[in-house]
Amino acid sequence: MSDDATTTKSYFTPFNIIAGIIVIIGLFITALRFTKGLGAVTNLSDYNPWGIWIGFDLLVGVALAAGGYVTSAAVYIFGMKRYHSAVRPAILTGFLGYALVVAALNYDVGRPWRLPYPFIVQQGTTSLLFEVAACVALYLTVLFIEFSPAAMEWLGLKRARSVVVKLTLLLTIFGVILSTLHQSSLGALFLIAPAKLHPLWYSPYLPVFFFVSSIIAGLSMVIFESTLSHRYFAAKMDEAHKKEKDTVTLGFGKAASLVLSGYFIIKVIGISEGNHWHLLGTSYGLWFLVEIFGFVALPCFLFAIGVREKKLNLIKWTAVWTVLGIIVNRFNICLVAFNWHLPSSERYFPHWMEIGISVFLVTVGLIVYRFIVTRMPILYAHPDYPEEH
Repeated sequence: MSDDATTTKSYFTPFNIIAGIIVIIGLFITALRFTKGLGAVTNLSDYNPWGIWIGFDLLVGVALAAGGYVTSAAVYIFGMKRYHSAVRPAILTGFLGYALVVAALNYDVGRPWRLPYPFIVQQGTTSLLFEVAACVALYLTVLFIEFSPAAMEWLGLKRARSVVVKLTLLLTIFGVILSTLHQSSLGALFLIAPAKLHPLWYSPYLPVFFFVSSIIAGLSMVIFESTLSHRYFAAKMDEAHKKEKDTVTLGFGKAASLVLSGYFIIKVIGISEGNHWHLLGTSYGLWFLVEIFGFVALPCFLFAIGVREKKLNLIKWTAVWTVLGIIVNRFNICLVAFNWHLPSSERYFPHWMEIGISVFLVTVGLIVYRFIVTRMPILYAHPDYPEEH
């Protein structure tokens, strides 16, 4: 078989075919969105101005991208060097996650060209949205700089790389501060809607809930991403990354179990503070119990068992379940339990094109991640800098 035939065949993989179809459909919907407006591709209304683009692309996206600050803080602030191999993949995942969040906001904002207005025209510094926008923009910049050494090694920019590496600790501290601010502020956004959000999900502790659950999401995503990378990109890994795989899984699984236990406790405190025990017998209450016991208490227990018995597969599957739990929680707050008093005919359900755009953005993220991982030193130490890995 000729080289051209081999190259042509390699392009027609199941991933490339499916991803190509999704991208084509996504570009078509994008064209409709920016030529026909929000009404042509969404089911949004004055009663439901925030749909799946906010619930999934923003609230879920920001939470699942938290692995960057969680991992870098563990390694560079708390000195857990045994997890160093997980830093660059986590930073890359976080950077792409936040980049896609900003891209998704351009779809959701009615006039996307006015996205930077809060910074340059109308300084609404007393608004939580301004704080979220400022922190996300700054943290995206921090993640780009933290990721840049890998790109500089690939491009051979040694001098520029050495300057950025010296800023690692400062960037990590700044990133943790920014993440603490905007992760909690996303929860604080819903404090202004006590009449719209169901009492079981509404709580003055919402900022704390969002921040703590972002740590859980970050830890679980690192395990999940590590599992997929070792399965599909093992050829790109060096021995250090392969050897530290189990260490990362066990360590982050243990941390996830501890944080989940704390999260369960403060969620119960939230119910007690509002004295909403009587609502647990309602249909919404039963679904709330499913979230608390099925997606918080259960993975907490499974993580603990997995770490104690060193059952790595149990930890990995529990991480997947926990990620799903974070998605359920954000959807509950933004969609399911929001405007809960409205009749079903007026409740929001996403248009298929809204879902299509979300799938399109996730697919773009996967394509870019694969492009970077297969070319840059993300899963291996660059031979010119062995002493720094």
